[in-house]
Amino acid sequence: MTDDNKTPDDEPRPATPSEDGGTADVVEPDELVDAEAPDVETPADAEAPAGAKAAAESMAEAPEGTETLSADDEAILDAASADLVADMRQDMLRAQAELVNFRRRVERDREANREAVVAEVVRSLLPALDDLARAEQHGDLAEGPMTVIAQKIRGGLDKFGLAQIGAKGDVFDPSKHDALVQLPSADVTVNTVADVIEPGYTIGDRVIRAAKVAVHTPQ
Repeated sequence: MTDDNKTPDDEPRPATPSEDGGTADVVEPDELVDAEAPDVETPADAEAPAGAKAAAESMAEAPEGTETLSADDEAILDAASADLVADMRQDMLRAQAELVNFRRRVERDREANREAVVAEVVRSLLPALDDLARAEQHGDLAEGPMTVIAQKIRGGLDKFGLAQIGAKGDVFDPSKHDALVQLPSADVTVNTVADVIEPGYTIGDRVIRAAKVAVHTPQ
């Protein structure tokens, strides 16, 4: 190509003086276009919007798949819930009642066991009480150390609630009296204690020993 056919673009451009007095490199138009081109998205950058879009679509579709209860279904559910609450309340009340009854039984059994133990101890001492009663009838306890001993023994047993039963004139009670002799009499209309052969004893409602008695029976 001759110099006459050169276009203005083909002609070399003069160097442009720089601010510091030197010459700056000439930037070609093609290089300027390449420098201003935007960055190309990497595969990672391209996948991020796709994942976010999928999540948004999933959230948008969720309400469409949710089933709503009808009025009848809600009524059935409410009735079932009320029945369940009522059953649980009944179970709770029943458990509380059983606990109260259990405590009462334990306390009753404890008291019964205590009375049984005391009754056995007192029963073993009844022969000594009989000897003291006979000695008193013969006047042997009028004075002297035996009087003090008898008072202490009787006082100690009284603390356990020991009570004597069987007295002349009492109406005969098979649960408290043991009839050794029966004497017909026109003076009574019911079986009546005529004489006490050996006194009986009780602790509370428990009979430790029935009284041995003679009984007047109606003629």
